[in-house]
Amino acid sequence: MKLRVAATVLGAVTAVLLAGAPAHAQAKPGDHKDPSKSGCWNSAKVVKTAPIKSRLDGNVGTIKLWWSGKCKTNWVEIRTASSATGTISVYAADGRYDQFRFKAGNKGRHWGNMVWANNMCAWGGASIQWNGGRGGQNGAGTTAKACG
Repeated sequence: MKLRVAATVLGAVTAVLLAGAPAHAQAKPGDHKDPSKSGCWNSAKVVKTAPIKSRLDGNVGTIKLWWSGKCKTNWVEIRTASSATGTISVYAADGRYDQFRFKAGNKGRHWGNMVWANNMCAWGGASIQWNGGRGGQNGAGTTAKACG
């Protein structure tokens, strides 16, 4: 009986959450594309910069939110230790987002894919780890919302 009640409640909560999802959160031009390969980087500027911090090691990198007026897109670039791995995310105010997993290398410079964010706020985040994340060897950073 408890399982059936829990399943019913979970189903109802899921239905409410899905019904409340924005209908306009469908893919837009530029979503999930590489800013370098698309040429959008050529007309871009950094709109927010923040540190990537580790609880144990302090500042372990930098996160930048980029905006391309030509492409009307945002994306995130990070710089950290070349041995780090992790995830880069960018979010648009209408609910669209992109997440990009990166591997160690590239001299610690990594960027994620774009999301279209014309006339709306966007922001980014990154989580990193090194040496398998053991012993607190991880960090995170986020930019404040920027509206473009």
